[in-house]
Amino acid sequence: MSADPTAEQRAAEPAHTITATDTDATADTATNTDADLARGIIDGDETSLAIAYRRWAPLVHALARRSLGDPREAEDVTQQVFLAVWRGGRGYRPERGPVAGWLVGITRRKIADALSARTRRTELVGAAGALLVLADDTRTRPEAALDRVVVRHELAKLPTPQRRVLHLAFYEDLTQTQIAQRTGWPLGTVKSHSRRGLHQLRDGLRSAAGV
Repeated sequence: MSADPTAEQRAAEPAHTITATDTDATADTATNTDADLARGIIDGDETSLAIAYRRWAPLVHALARRSLGDPREAEDVTQQVFLAVWRGGRGYRPERGPVAGWLVGITRRKIADALSARTRRTELVGAAGALLVLADDTRTRPEAALDRVVVRHELAKLPTPQRRVLHLAFYEDLTQTQIAQRTGWPLGTVKSHSRRGLHQLRDGLRSAAGV
């Protein structure tokens, strides 16, 4: 990679998913000082990024897991942190502090983002769930059978991935982490399908109810 990448190159993700087992990163990282890695990150060097991941990903993951309490979410945050490093490496200023401190700052922001997103998802699930509450006793609520038909109709209108995620969440009572394990999809993908599906389902149910 060029030592002076273009803005388009900086905005793109690395050519492969960042992992601690990259061939370049398995080299003896002790030969690469923090200053060396800082220069490589600023220049957009993928090998430096891979070595930085190998050196500091355990710290980032530990901070995220401690705050979020979920190893899969912690993995997601760890990837986001190092993608942010890749995209914003030219913004690092060594005179403001060491690389590790810079990474901790990014990690804290990504953790805050994850917690905010979790709150929004909880509120959205609650709002959509309230619309999905159906009485079991059709004698006291004869419209319950119609409600079920409407819900199924609106669910059927969703794209298949979103419909599957919501079905597993509402009808099998699975958490997003469990859905990721069941489907084999990344946790971030499950969250995205859930968020979009809930928005569309909520709007569809409100429209059907004339709200």
